Amino acid sequence: MNATITTTLSFFNMQNIKPNFSALAREHNMDRHTLKKHYDAGGYKPRKKRSYTSKLDEHLELIKSKLEIIGVTYIGIYHFLVNEKGYSGSYSNFKAYLRSRNLTKPKYKNTPHVKYETPKGKQLQFDWKEDLSIMTKYGEIINFNLFASILSSSRLHYFVYSESKTEEATIRCLLDTFYHIGGIPKEALTDNMSSIVDVRGKKKVKHPKILQLEKDLGIQIKLCKARSPQTKGKVESANRFVSRILAYNNEIEDKDHLLRIIDNLNKTINNEVNKTTNVAPIVLFQKEKEYLSPIPTKCMIDSYIVDNLTCVVPPTLLVKFKGNEYSVPMKYINKRVKLIAIDNILHIYFNTELVRTHNISDKKINYNREDYQEGLRHAIQNKDLDINKIAEENLKLFDFGGRNE
Repeated sequence: MNATITTTLSFFNMQNIKPNFSALAREHNMDRHTLKKHYDAGGYKPRKKRSYTSKLDEHLELIKSKLEIIGVTYIGIYHFLVNEKGYSGSYSNFKAYLRSRNLTKPKYKNTPHVKYETPKGKQLQFDWKEDLSIMTKYGEIINFNLFASILSSSRLHYFVYSESKTEEATIRCLLDTFYHIGGIPKEALTDNMSSIVDVRGKKKVKHPKILQLEKDLGIQIKLCKARSPQTKGKVESANRFVSRILAYNNEIEDKDHLLRIIDNLNKTINNEVNKTTNVAPIVLFQKEKEYLSPIPTKCMIDSYIVDNLTCVVPPTLLVKFKGNEYSVPMKYINKRVKLIAIDNILHIYFNTELVRTHNISDKKINYNREDYQEGLRHAIQNKDLDINKIAEENLKLFDFGGRNE
């Protein structure tokens, strides 16, 4: 009700004059019954606004400080309040509270791109969220990186903490991811990160260890076009979840607390309904995991984490390991094999195939009996001779006692 009609009603009431309510209603475009009600009540009295309180009021200053963090998201602050401050309200109530207090954060423009779907088990997208830092409540700054990955079909996310972005760190995080999801997709898509590829003008050259990793795991690591993040848009959009961690700035205890937050993030986001699929990633993953290839033996995977050697097999069939020699089958002559020592056992691989194991020994020469017999048979090529008997005698002469696998 405007000031003019308020003054008019008050004047008539004070003079004890009954006005023409119908005329006043037409003049001010109001209901005559409303005018009469206010006149009978002694004039118009503005309704007092009710004051509302919210559970979030006690966190108002904290919310304001979190909104000042560059890159933080509303949902990130919401989850921080739920996990750390015990807030029990819904996300929609939290957003309504922000609107009622005119609390906002800077908005960023998004470059539009066409979405596309990927068959189950075909692709994993991965990237680094680089050079992150977070301060503990004691003023210590923790600098770190996050390896971010997502299965393109189910949208299952996985984040891995890392202090570096080296080739070794990238491989370790990839292997950690495959162990976590329990299988290997047909391809992994990423950008031209220096830990994987050297870019020489228009030519891209993958590192030798990356090429070997592809062979060992049976996966193709594909590189997207330079300055075209939309080609791996799913993992680019997944990085927005990382901003939730920023809401914990000045709140965490130490590195172990940060690792627990990352672990909780992995669980939380995979149980949230995806806006594109309208299904939680963990639900769709139950079907997609059937399309993943099995992980090679733990020994092969560990070879990228523990010390290992590679060498070309000579005509003697013997490869050297820590000064001693161990045999492999004849068909691997002139082929490069990988030597992996775990728990005093030497494992010898050709690509992903385990071709021979030996007890690690202090003997200079360690032939497997079958390898030795095969080598003699092809070297002598005399069917009248008992090759097996000759082999046994030679093994004894050379003191090949003990286990010959």
